[in-house]
Amino acid sequence: MSGIPKLRGHHLICLHFFNGKGYNREFVENLKNTLKKAEGCGAEVSIGADDVCRKCPYLKAGKCLSDEHSNDEIMEMDKFALGLLKKTPGAKTKWHGIKEIIPEIFNFWLERYCKKCLWENACREDSLYRKLKYGKDTV
Repeated sequence: MSGIPKLRGHHLICLHFFNGKGYNREFVENLKNTLKKAEGCGAEVSIGADDVCRKCPYLKAGKCLSDEHSNDEIMEMDKFALGLLKKTPGAKTKWHGIKEIIPEIFNFWLERYCKKCLWENACREDSLYRKLKYGKDTV
C-alpha cells in the first residue's frame, strides 16, 4: 500500500474502535498499518474492497464471502456510513475530521449495525466506544 489509504464507508467509522483484534496476524498487521497511515495522511473514500479488506481471509475476487449475503450487506452498510459521514466515493478526507463526526452519528450506527455485529465485543474494549455508548469509559 502506497500513498493515501483507500477506505470503504463502514471502515471509516469502525476503525475508530479498533483495538488490535482481527481474523489473523496478517490481517491485524495490515489493519494497524492502514490505520496509522490514515491517521497521518487521511483516507480516500472507496467503494467495495479497500486497503483493510485486501488481507481479509474472506475476500475472494474483490468480494466479501464470509457468508452468502455478506457482500450485499456490507455494501449497504458502506452506503449508510457514507450518508452519515456526508462523504462520496473518491473524496479525500482527514482522519481527525471523521473522528470529530463519530460522536454525532454514533447512536444511529450503534442501533443499525453495532448491536448485531460480530465485532461488537471487541469494540466494547475501546475507550471511545464505551464513552459514546455508556457516557463514560467503563467496562
